[in-house]
Amino acid sequence: MDMIDGTAVPGLDVRHPGDAGFDEARTVWNAMVDHRPALVVRCRRADDVVAALALARREGLEVGVRCGGHSVVGHGVPDGGLMIDLTPMGEVRVDPERRRAWVQGGALLGALDAATQPYGLATTAGNVSHTGVGGLTLGGGMGWLARQCGLACDNVVSYQVVTAAGEVVRASADERPELFWALRGGGGNFGVVTEFEFRLHDVGTRALGVELDLPVGGAAPVLARWRDLAVRAPRAATYTAGVHDGLVTLGFVWVGDPRAGRAHAAEFGAGLEAGPGAPGAPVTRRVEELSYLDLQTREDSTAGHAVRRYWKGHYVRELSLGAIEALLATEPGVRAGLQAYGGAVADVPDGDAAFSQRDTRFEYVAATGWTDPAEDAARIAATRASAARVAPFASGAYVNALGDDGAAGVGRAYPPEKLARLAAVKAVYDPDNVFHLNQNIPPAAVTPAR
Repeated sequence: MDMIDGTAVPGLDVRHPGDAGFDEARTVWNAMVDHRPALVVRCRRADDVVAALALARREGLEVGVRCGGHSVVGHGVPDGGLMIDLTPMGEVRVDPERRRAWVQGGALLGALDAATQPYGLATTAGNVSHTGVGGLTLGGGMGWLARQCGLACDNVVSYQVVTAAGEVVRASADERPELFWALRGGGGNFGVVTEFEFRLHDVGTRALGVELDLPVGGAAPVLARWRDLAVRAPRAATYTAGVHDGLVTLGFVWVGDPRAGRAHAAEFGAGLEAGPGAPGAPVTRRVEELSYLDLQTREDSTAGHAVRRYWKGHYVRELSLGAIEALLATEPGVRAGLQAYGGAVADVPDGDAAFSQRDTRFEYVAATGWTDPAEDAARIAATRASAARVAPFASGAYVNALGDDGAAGVGRAYPPEKLARLAAVKAVYDPDNVFHLNQNIPPAAVTPAR
């Protein structure tokens, strides 16, 4: 039994500054974030979340919710507030016959993949295994399977949610459909999701990665051909492009039969070299056959949580020549990348979920990582400058790629009509905006009864 200001809190695992595990719990992926909560409550079940919210109300503490800790601005760790730490809730249960997975709110993507892959099953998850399932899915959830299977949020059958009032509710297409709609891309605005029920897909266990490198100089026409190939690529292929310190990397990831992926790789190489500016002999070519589990961990940071990070993101509907030139002008030290959308992402009608701009062709992110705090200003400025060059060609932004963008960023992630609908749902489930440490959607004003 823990004590808070002399008040007994039965069965709740509360950590104070100086307690064992406190600093570990508040440490997140971006080493720039050094927030210090007043309390950390480690939750193992939905009832713990209910008790933590009651404690926060009683103590007048701001609430943050931490899962994977990948918010680049550290939203999950409230300075001086109460952090609901979901990391003890990491269980994943799989029913291979029904092709369903039940995932607790603190599970990481790697746990989801590890539980489903023994059956050759998976659902769309992101590209870094130590990302939280919750944060990724609530913002939409792009990953290597999205073009085949839809976004992560498109594959959620139901959510178990603890509301701001401490009620444990279920949201699905048939039960609280407006909340279900809002949770499919509206972020962490509406409650604490303590369990996701996912639809799984038979995707096998193999994957293929194909990349070629060429110098930035003269790469524009090749990148234009990569764009054209990406638009008509098979759904098993997710095209990627990157620019970093004078080098362009073009390729795709194939999830499924590697033999079919190698056949597409031949078409890919021929397509890039068929025209002016052909790469000829690129710096390097890589064709890597790997397991799906290895694919899902290959972008994990070897530096863990010791790197300072900053990023900016856009959606790009059409990769024009101007946009290509802006991409190629990425500042030194900044990594800029494109990932292709389309396929099953665009199959879902726009009005079916809060997630927006399904007609985008590419997601753009400019990011940098460093370790010396003295470089903070220069690194941030270079990332902003790189993204600003692409901004005139952008059509909006992915909410999970937002950082310190504030209300303007939220306005880029959702059109006005969806923001109004989301604000109305917020007014029902969180009228006091308890869950505001996120890409926040304030509750709609409620007209008082006459």
